[in-house]
Amino acid sequence: MHYWTLAEVSRAIQERKVSPVDVTRAILDRIEATASRHQAFVTVLADRALRQAKQAEAELASGFWRGPLHGVPLTAKDIIFTDFAPTTAGQVFRRNQVPVYTATVIERLERAGAVTIGKVKTVEGAWTEHHVSESTPPNPWNPEYWQGTSSSGSGVSVALGLGYGSLGSCTGGSIRMPSQACGIVGIKPTWGRVSRHGVYPLAQSLDHIGPMTRTVEDAAIMLETIAGKDPNDPTSLSAAVPNYHAECMGNIKGMRIGIDREYVFDGTRADVAEAVNETLRVLIAAGASIHDVKLPSYRDAIAAWQVQLHMEVALAHAETYPAHKHEYGPALAGIIEAGQKLTPAMIAEHALRRQIYSTGLDEVFDSVDVILVPVTPQGVPTRAEAAALRDDIAAEFIKFTAPFNFSGAPTVTVPAGFGPNGLPIGIQFVGRRLAEAQICRAGAAFQRLTDWHTKHPPEGEPGVSTDVTSFH
Repeated sequence: MHYWTLAEVSRAIQERKVSPVDVTRAILDRIEATASRHQAFVTVLADRALRQAKQAEAELASGFWRGPLHGVPLTAKDIIFTDFAPTTAGQVFRRNQVPVYTATVIERLERAGAVTIGKVKTVEGAWTEHHVSESTPPNPWNPEYWQGTSSSGSGVSVALGLGYGSLGSCTGGSIRMPSQACGIVGIKPTWGRVSRHGVYPLAQSLDHIGPMTRTVEDAAIMLETIAGKDPNDPTSLSAAVPNYHAECMGNIKGMRIGIDREYVFDGTRADVAEAVNETLRVLIAAGASIHDVKLPSYRDAIAAWQVQLHMEVALAHAETYPAHKHEYGPALAGIIEAGQKLTPAMIAEHALRRQIYSTGLDEVFDSVDVILVPVTPQGVPTRAEAAALRDDIAAEFIKFTAPFNFSGAPTVTVPAGFGPNGLPIGIQFVGRRLAEAQICRAGAAFQRLTDWHTKHPPEGEPGVSTDVTSFH
């Protein structure tokens, strides 16, 4: 049951083949039984989750079904506010802080009937490294390899069947990289498509909240629930929310797929390149047409993204840094201090680059519907390789992720193969602003013709045991 898709468990609950209570108990048992291996949770909400499941069961008994999330256990990255449990943002001085309100995204999921089964780990401040006092969730495919960046707990929890979906966040790759590393699906929506009200910021004009699941169909169900205007977030977009789930059922005959071959293949490892080429063959067989395109300079975009990021991270931590400086890890402290050194002239110069890149990307979509790129050029690195990334190498490593945070364009990551190291390879479908329907359609069509998303990590070697808070 724990490896069912969200859509599968939803149908089983609606048809009364399984009970929300039994599903929730099964997931809680799975979390407890595999705790030494996954190390994904900050807080497990067992008692509250069972109360929610019992309510969902009572509603079904009375003939009331809230929709496809009714009684379905989900997790949430621990930067997302909950007034019923602490929200730590991976920072030691927030360990016992319980917000006075709950984030809009959690409220929307729970109104749709979802069961919040727990809060999962993030790196410190949603940047790049877990605080030295915290254990890191191992990659479920091989603990010697990187598990992805800040939405690591979300990726690991979905991959190991500890929930049927999770909410992650993404500032430069933090939904897509853990999705690739864990062999799952992740959607980074258009900036503003999903409310950020009640989410600890890393860099607000680059931050995106999105679903991480096993299939594109599952992610579409979650996205449709959390998307839309929120009066508590003035940056949220008022555009109507399409039926993303229905879009997943459509074919891609005639869809125009763009690829910038120099951008995609220059410096890309052979197995990743082959996964892209095989994806193209699948898309052609499904009736799509392939078009060569030229994207604007990713190097200019990343250089400007870094300046924007540094500035906004310093702003986000102004009230707690340097006040809590001794409780910050070196990676997050370093980026804050870099942001504090920026001059107005530097900020203004790079703000213009953002407009140039975004305008150039918009023009590419005049001739194609979707753009195909990998997630990373070198697949999933070992933990040692990830820790050793220098600034110049890191800029190349994020060449397929950070530019689309910079522009705010939506992307969906889907599994598309395995490397010789046994780690998953992910590819992305990128759309124009507010084109989540098109990327969901492309991703779902690809998954109907492949089976990469049906693979699960081996039970493998357990990680190091760690304590998890139980919060009632």
